[in-house]
Amino acid sequence: MLGSVDTEALLVDALAQVGVQARTTTGAPDQGIDLVLDPGGVEVQVKHRALVTGEVARRMLGETPLPPNRVLLVVADRVTEDARAVLTGHHAGYFDLRGHLAIRSATIVIDVDVEPVSGRAERTNALNGTVGLEVATALLMNPAEGVAVRELARRLGRSASTVSEILAALRSAGLADERHRIKGTELFWQVAERWPAARVYLADLPMLGDAMMTRSLRLGLDDAEQTAGWALTDSAAAAVYGAPLAVSTGQLLDFYVPDQATARRATTLLGAAPSRTQARCAILVAPVHAACSHRLDPANNPFEWPLAHPVFVALDLAQDAGRGREVLADWTPPERWARVW
Repeated sequence: MLGSVDTEALLVDALAQVGVQARTTTGAPDQGIDLVLDPGGVEVQVKHRALVTGEVARRMLGETPLPPNRVLLVVADRVTEDARAVLTGHHAGYFDLRGHLAIRSATIVIDVDVEPVSGRAERTNALNGTVGLEVATALLMNPAEGVAVRELARRLGRSASTVSEILAALRSAGLADERHRIKGTELFWQVAERWPAARVYLADLPMLGDAMMTRSLRLGLDDAEQTAGWALTDSAAAAVYGAPLAVSTGQLLDFYVPDQATARRATTLLGAAPSRTQARCAILVAPVHAACSHRLDPANNPFEWPLAHPVFVALDLAQDAGRGREVLADWTPPERWARVW
């Protein structure tokens, strides 16, 4: 686990390699100061992340307003080129554990290669692969609950050792606490960056009441909250959950479907549409099984389809950098669910 002390130790060592002394100040962490750099007396607030993209960097800068004499410095397993430009362009800095250190302030400029911290990226990048997304979304669905490793592994049908490694990486990145509870929105947005958006547009909707089609396409309409099947997402589902959206019962509907085989059968039976404007529905293979197995069928649903859990609806909306994210900014789901975006 890479805690705050480990993060600062790595940073102090990297700074020493270029002749900059970093010291702590008694009581200063309560004021948002982790280190002071000499020469210059630059005050530094240190944050650790597994991966920093341009969007993550911009969000961190927006969420961390600092006075002119203080610098945000991000320690990360990987900092993308876009993120590097964003951070240094806003008088901040980064230490990419693969071996690069950069800081921009009114009194200090650093941009150098340093000794890499070998192996760290492989151990701490929690969201690589399907299992990482499964663990992360399981925590997002119940952010304040906390969970034991073996219990979560059992629920997901994954090995306890793999789940343990992913949870340790989430703790290391500051995305979960020791009880695996989630605070804030950072984990949601990191998952959103890896959430697929590509859809298949279909010329028709499945015919409700057709038993053959229901079985063939795995619609799962009987006892929807206890079974897996198609899950309504995007704007229609968000509107049912109270998002500020105007929708109609005749609009194009977006669904998560259980697997690639279902998507192929749906294309064969319902026909492919050349574009969204000519489609009756759109389908997206669920990135994690829970998107199709944790469905809701609320009484106030004007559509005839079970809804995806609000977390999966929000992840879908987040793929639209314009209207979708505007909706998320103004949407708080009912009290039954926590807002994690």
